[in-house]
This record gives sequence, structure tokens and C-alpha cells, in this order.
Amino acid sequence: MWLRSFVVVCLLQVSVAGSAQAAGPFGSVNVGNWIGGAFSNDETGAFSHCAATTPYANGVILVVGYNSVGTWTLAFASPNYRFKQGENAAIDVIFDGQEQARLFATANQPNMLTSVMPPNVVRTFQKASLMVATSGRTVLNFNLASTGPVVTALANCVNKVKADGLSKAGDFAKGAAKPAATADKPASPPVSKSTKSKSGTGFVVSGNGHVVTNHHVIDGCSDLNGNLTGEAAVALRVVSSDATNDLALLQAPSSVAFKEFARIRDRSIRSGDSVVAIGFPYRGLLSSDFTVTTGIVSSLSGMRNDSRFLQISAPVQPGNSGGPLFDTTGQIVGVVTAKLDNLRIAVATGNIPENINFAIKTGALRDFLDNSVVPYQTAEPKGDLKTTDIAANARAYTMLISCNATEQDDAKR
Repeated sequence: MWLRSFVVVCLLQVSVAGSAQAAGPFGSVNVGNWIGGAFSNDETGAFSHCAATTPYANGVILVVGYNSVGTWTLAFASPNYRFKQGENAAIDVIFDGQEQARLFATANQPNMLTSVMPPNVVRTFQKASLMVATSGRTVLNFNLASTGPVVTALANCVNKVKADGLSKAGDFAKGAAKPAATADKPASPPVSKSTKSKSGTGFVVSGNGHVVTNHHVIDGCSDLNGNLTGEAAVALRVVSSDATNDLALLQAPSSVAFKEFARIRDRSIRSGDSVVAIGFPYRGLLSSDFTVTTGIVSSLSGMRNDSRFLQISAPVQPGNSGGPLFDTTGQIVGVVTAKLDNLRIAVATGNIPENINFAIKTGALRDFLDNSVVPYQTAEPKGDLKTTDIAANARAYTMLISCNATEQDDAKR
């Protein structure tokens, strides 16, 4: 009941004019999980705006609006927001880990920030699959579904109502013309792109089939698949991705059951502690089974004292990226992400470095999973296990991640 009433309030309030209440909806916009319609100024009865919204599992609601004077808006609403009326805030948005823009938002009500979207941002929003929005310390991840059709439907809504009036409002998703915001975009000539397969490692972190890996493992991918050793591959979909922290969250189909999944260590690890890295390096050249390497935590920070990372001595290779890093009790203490570029360091210093590798700490991982509302579990480290036992347990939830990627996209990394 709360969610339904909150959605209605968001749709009514999304117009950046904000000074008068709106009434509606008139007609309908029903596209995928998006719902909305046309709205009028409650004081004058004149047409105000068209808007559609979709709720997310973490309680956040995303609202897209297009008003009668041709302005696009994007609003973020949550019952946990506590803004002062008229308060301003900057929101940095990243689409698909590449396109970035800064939006300037205003709180028209305490639990909602509304910003104007320039035409170039509207075009990017239409095509994107993922959006990460950052305001202050709050980071929200959005899986964008049906954004292209909903933008088209809202543009059609405004055009129809301005031409025929609110009294003839109907289903604006039918017969929608291309939105005006994309009219100035020239047609792009077809580009020939060759594809190649790429792979990495991931691990299951919930009984719902959530899989963690690196952002760079899935960046530019299509046809994502994951498979446990000796089992058939399953299709994976991207739920959220964070290019800054090099993390990505995937999910297996609901028909696939996972009785076992990784637990995250609920206590800080120390320099000198032993660690175990598991992954699928050099797929097609080495064993089809995962490999296991051991080492220690060499440092509690990464390159240039980056506190998000651990430096580890456990050897890792291309293909280990996104894999689990365990302590000696079998709990997750990091996500393997990179190894030092030995050739570059050798050229710069005259020496070849050995066993300098990096993993993302569990603090960044847990923040990422919290923002994506993943029901992961933590555990206290109790009782050391043999490395063979850690590997045997990991077999039930450590995945080979594979996909097709374009040569063009792969060259960007």
C-alpha cells in the first residue's frame, strides 16, 4: 500500500515547475515495469507533464518526466531521503560504466530529488542497460529495462495531449513516434566489428543466484554465461556494475538452484595473513578445472596507497579476475582484480617484480552488494581448513564466466 501511494506522489511531483500540485494520470504509459500517464496542473486544469516510474527492490523509485515545454526530467525518490524543501544536490550518473554526466537536482519534496536531463543525457539513458547514480556518499545502481520504449511513449504522450487535449488521453505506448530528443542525432553508418571470446571468474554470494565478478570481465560483453566445473553453462544477466571499484553483479535464472554460496569474512584481515586464490586462468590453454594458488596479504593497500585494495602474493593470471580470495577458514576476504604489469615495471626500473597482485577488499564489496540489495551472508573466521578443503568447498560456487566481446570494446580496456 505504501509503495503504490508513494509511486503516485512521485508521478504527480516530477514536474520541475513544482509550485503547484498536479492531477492525474490521464491515459496510460505501460511499458515493461514502467507505469504512468499524463498529468495536469491541479489549480488551472492545464496540461502539465507526462511521467512514468518504476520501483526497485531497495525501495528507491526512478521517475522519468517530459513536460509541456519540452523539458526532460529524471527523479530519484526514496522514503529514506531527508531533504529540505528546495535543497539542491549534484548527482553524478554513469551509464554502462562509460558515459558519465553530472545532473543538478532540487528537492521539491523531502523524499525526492528532481533534475533536468539535457538531450544528450536523454539519448544515453534511452540506450543504456545500467546506471550508477552517486550523490554525496550515496551510490545507487539501476538496471535499466525498457528505457528506450518508455522515452518514446512519453514523447508521444506530450505530443498527443498537446494536439488533442487531456480528454482524449489513451494508451500512449501505442503508435508512439520517435521522441523529439533524438531528432538531432544523425544516423550512424553500420560498423563492422569482429568478436572474440573472453573469460574470467566469478563466485555465487546468495541462494538467489547472485554472482560477483569484476566489471572489466563483463564490460563490452554479450551472451554472458557461467558454469561450475563439470556442469553445463547457464545464461547470466547483469544486475549492476561499478566501474570505479571494478565490481559487477550477475544473476543466474531462477530455475537454477544454489545450495552453497560464499560467505564474506566479518572481521578485518591483517598483513601477513595467509590467503588462497581460486580462478580459471588462461582458459583453453591450461586445465579446464579451476586453479588454486596460495600466498599472504603483503599490504593492506594497493597502488599509490589505494585503501580499497589488498596487495597479495598469491600468483594470479589473466582469467583469475573476479575470482574469490579466501582466508584460511574459507571465508571471502577479497575479489581478485589485477596483477602488476611486470613488463612496464621492468622497463621503468630494470627489475622484474614477482608476485605483486591485487584484490578488492570486502568493505567495497559489501557496500556494492548492499546498494544492490543482495542477501549475502557474513561469517566469523573459526578454525583453519586445509587448502584442499577450501578448494573442495569452493567448487560448489566458483564459476567460469565467459562471453563474446567485440574487438572494438575490448580495445578500450
